[in-house]
Amino acid sequence: MKYDFTTILDRYGKDAIAVDMPTDYLGNYGKVKREEGFDVIPMWVADMNFPVVPSIQKAIIDRVNSPTFGYYAPREEYFNSIIEWQKHFHGIDVRKEEIAYDNGVLGGLISACNVLLSKGDNILLHSPTYVGFTGVLHNNGYNMVHSPLIKKDDTWVMDYEDMEKKIVDNNIKVAVICNPHNPTGRVWTREELEKAMALFEKYGVYVISDEIWADITLNGNKQIPTQSVSEYAREHTVALYAPSKTFNLAGLIGSYHIIYNKWLRERVAKEASLCHYNSMNVLSMHALIGAYGAEGKEWVEELKEVLSGNVNYACDFIRERLPGVSVIKPEGTYMLFIDCEEYCKKNNVSLDDLFYKGWQYGVYWQDGRPFHGEYNIRINLALPLSRVKEAFDRLEKYVF
Repeated sequence: MKYDFTTILDRYGKDAIAVDMPTDYLGNYGKVKREEGFDVIPMWVADMNFPVVPSIQKAIIDRVNSPTFGYYAPREEYFNSIIEWQKHFHGIDVRKEEIAYDNGVLGGLISACNVLLSKGDNILLHSPTYVGFTGVLHNNGYNMVHSPLIKKDDTWVMDYEDMEKKIVDNNIKVAVICNPHNPTGRVWTREELEKAMALFEKYGVYVISDEIWADITLNGNKQIPTQSVSEYAREHTVALYAPSKTFNLAGLIGSYHIIYNKWLRERVAKEASLCHYNSMNVLSMHALIGAYGAEGKEWVEELKEVLSGNVNYACDFIRERLPGVSVIKPEGTYMLFIDCEEYCKKNNVSLDDLFYKGWQYGVYWQDGRPFHGEYNIRINLALPLSRVKEAFDRLEKYVF
């Protein structure tokens, strides 16, 4: 491969919570004493353990070499980079005025909710549910109504009957779609999105679509933008994007949304402006420009090949060598959502017992219960394959 996906990075002392966790991130994890001789394999928080594409560092360094950092306005190149990226990878046309900056996808979610809902209103989400949604919606006074995804034919599917019942019973006016879905990694088909949007249209429901994982699809799967499946979807959806998952730029802060409906985007822009903190960092802007260029496109294609191999290895390992553990292979993202219910019940152990034992042997994975998975553990596979293999060897030998 042209780019480096094999070097094991030393992330200690470089502000990475994946390995250097402040006390407020530790929680109960801090109770675990790691066994001697076992280093940390960071597989919990959803960031990548690969060097970024060189064009990002070059873009930032070029800007830093200019010794002024005063007030600025986003340059045309920023918007043009997004327009071209969306056309290239997702086949959608978007104009400059339909793009706007968000400090983060979760901030964009709340700005849209504050326009479309009143505090205390109900909002529909699928479960398992991304823990970030749970936190910000609860903190901002919205009541979450969950429609569980169903396991069917070795995949996850929406329960449209349950969704409709929840919409009617709870007077739902806004639904969240995670596309691709986090934490399951499901990449929705056009037909599935069309069916969901027809249901939302029937009841006049607006949609907030989190598409932060849109670029990371695996094994030939293709993401379909929610806004592209119908005219109703185009006019009633707030789509949230960022280069942060694709290029591991979360520490630079910088997301954006696409809204085609003029009234809706003007109201969301007004809401986002009220706190006076929703402003882009100049280095974040240049990072996006560096990412969304020709080299970034080439790098992402190699990344998807690497991640597909990691996911295939991990899922095969689980099915062949970890009896009692099950997993549905994700079609997107780089996260596994493994189910340990059979193992725990057969061996009379709790998920806590299992989960903390992983940390004891340096496999820093993530508790799935905050994602509404009673016996689930979430595992980040965005590491060199050698580290993935080492982690699963440890799990087999010392944990399971």
